[in-house]
Amino acid sequence: MTAWCMILSVSLWMALQRDNTASADKKKTILEHADLIEGGDKPGPSGDTISYRSVVGNVRFLHDRTILQCDRGTDWPDLERIDLEGHIIIKKGSVETRGDRGVYHTDSEVGILTGNVRGRVIDDSLTVKSARGLIDQKKNELWLYDDAVAWQRGRQLSGDTIRVHLREIAGKKKVDVIEVRGHAFLAIRDTLTASPALYNQLSGRTLTATMDNRSRLQRVTATPKAKSLYHLYDEEQQPSGVNFTSGEKIRMFFVEGKLERILVTGGSLGKEYPNRMRNTREIDLPEFRLREKEKPVFDR
Repeated sequence: MTAWCMILSVSLWMALQRDNTASADKKKTILEHADLIEGGDKPGPSGDTISYRSVVGNVRFLHDRTILQCDRGTDWPDLERIDLEGHIIIKKGSVETRGDRGVYHTDSEVGILTGNVRGRVIDDSLTVKSARGLIDQKKNELWLYDDAVAWQRGRQLSGDTIRVHLREIAGKKKVDVIEVRGHAFLAIRDTLTASPALYNQLSGRTLTATMDNRSRLQRVTATPKAKSLYHLYDEEQQPSGVNFTSGEKIRMFFVEGKLERILVTGGSLGKEYPNRMRNTREIDLPEFRLREKEKPVFDR
């Protein structure tokens, strides 16, 4: 088939879409807009021909309820994939991921992104960044690879890899589990001290945090070679010191988002710093680093 190339206005393209409803329904992928469209057939790896549709400029695909936006894209219907490049946005409901390059597999509903990956769950005030990312629409999972960071409601989690699992509550997407692998670290803003800002801290090789229906921490587990640093208060909620604990596994339990107890197993060691040291940085865990300045800002 001879390749064809044309520039279509939004209204003309939408008219063509209405004339090809059966084809769009079959593929479940609709091209809603592009400035330049080129398509045809190309030789495949096995000698057969493969259809393609290459688009440039303000590209917007719709696959079921997932919106795919980019500067340039190539749709391979027979391969059930769409290659994406430049200012990529993959969005479904309130869950949005962005990157510089990527591919979206329409059969598995999995998007893979590289280059300045960042994302957010708008319903749950979660923001993330990494070098590479994967969004799995069917499993409701977001994977972040290579120096990954997540921020949510006064919490910062970081590590080599972060997995975020989502569930739907009252029609909104909420985070219920965050798992961190490799150099795992959690910093939680201490809400009982307004200024200067203080952070309870937890580190380990891996870390798993679970949240309740209101996005409050329920339990956090760090292992192995876990370390924690948390600020102490007396019965009148007055500062009384800072506790450091280490062990093979540390589990923190929360009630209504407030730390209730800590369970340490395997070679437990601990010490308490006097109250006068609570504002000094020298008692922070070695891995502690606030990265608020790296938090992505979304313009739309």
